Amino acid sequence: MNKIFKPAREDWQEVLKRPTQTVSDIESIVNSVFAEVKANGNNALKDYTEKFDGASITNFEVTEGEIAAAFALVPLALKKAIQLAKTNIYNFHQAQKTTKVEIETVAGVHCWQEKRPIQKVGLYIPGGTAPLFSTILMLAVPAAIAGCNDVVLCTPPNSEAEINPVILYTASLCGVSKIYKVGGIQAIAAMTFGTESIPQVYKIFGPGNQYVTVAKQIATKHGVAIDMPAGPSELLVVADDSANAAFVASDLLSQAEHGADSQVILVSKSENLIDAVEEEIQKQIQVLPRKAIAEKAIANSKLIFVDNDMSAIDLINEYGPEHYIICVENEDLYLNNIKNAGSVFIGNYTPESAGDYASGTNHTLPTNGYAKQYSGVNLDSFTKSMTFQKINEQGIKNIGEAIELMAAAEGLQGHKNAVTLRLKSLKE
Repeated sequence: MNKIFKPAREDWQEVLKRPTQTVSDIESIVNSVFAEVKANGNNALKDYTEKFDGASITNFEVTEGEIAAAFALVPLALKKAIQLAKTNIYNFHQAQKTTKVEIETVAGVHCWQEKRPIQKVGLYIPGGTAPLFSTILMLAVPAAIAGCNDVVLCTPPNSEAEINPVILYTASLCGVSKIYKVGGIQAIAAMTFGTESIPQVYKIFGPGNQYVTVAKQIATKHGVAIDMPAGPSELLVVADDSANAAFVASDLLSQAEHGADSQVILVSKSENLIDAVEEEIQKQIQVLPRKAIAEKAIANSKLIFVDNDMSAIDLINEYGPEHYIICVENEDLYLNNIKNAGSVFIGNYTPESAGDYASGTNHTLPTNGYAKQYSGVNLDSFTKSMTFQKINEQGIKNIGEAIELMAAAEGLQGHKNAVTLRLKSLKE
């Protein structure tokens, strides 16, 4: 990892730079795939699936037989673990339900707000080097609570045109019936435009590599909403001498193993802790099955020494981490001052992987600094807020003159007339 000591504020932008490509670097590739899928539908999907996944696909939709076979392949212990996680995720997201908000703003003017589900949603589930079946729980469970009518799931097949059985088991457990063997840019394009097999959706959810992230951003140009820009995983840990160096190192490596373009950062006022964590990383990385991937991510990562808490806090808010772990003696100072983070983990016994799997919070979070303006996925992500109003005779009398004056001031005579006619009718 790169050690940086007391970086000057004017250097923070460079110090905190992510190892990611910009939209412009790969936008032309995404646009090309989008155009091909829009024009040629399933034929384009077949070509790209063979090119990128090495799989020859004749039927993109997963059959009931494939799902039934998957159930038999998932070990019972893992099924129980998935059910535990599903229960906790359900409980946390169910608690996010809000009741109708209603008020009489003035006598006779009744206004209210209700949440309605997004009817058609698409879930993208990465399935390459790490089949993220846990992401199905994070997306399909709140979609079901929200009441989304149609839930479409796309995930890349392996070279044998098969889907990881745990992905199929989890999707079925969560009530997802439309599962398709397609990944990458082409999957996002398919859900954006629709093909002969895959239906068009109104909003696309789910993480992915940089190509998927850009594809989702391009999808918004074609009238499809997305949850957020969610690219390569990242983690920032702030820790002092009260932290356990082995725990901190394990958390950093847990995110580093996601992908070569992941980034992890440790911020600390303790040089001793930084040295201890660095030593632990070298020990622990040796036994990771994904050591080669983690090593590439670690090469892009930072150990940053700061000499005071407020500098640390300002630097963390400038970075806006996807995952943020606080392991310091003065927890409240850091909790009260965090402004930009996707999800926050507090204390020595709160690993980031708890949020990835089973604590109940959602792991689909904004990366690449988007935590400054985006929330992570939650129940509201699957709903729309609709406002309603009903005005009686007394109500239109109470606000009618104000509407007339404001409409006239904006030069919108038709708006004024719509009120004037009603007020006149009440005088007759």
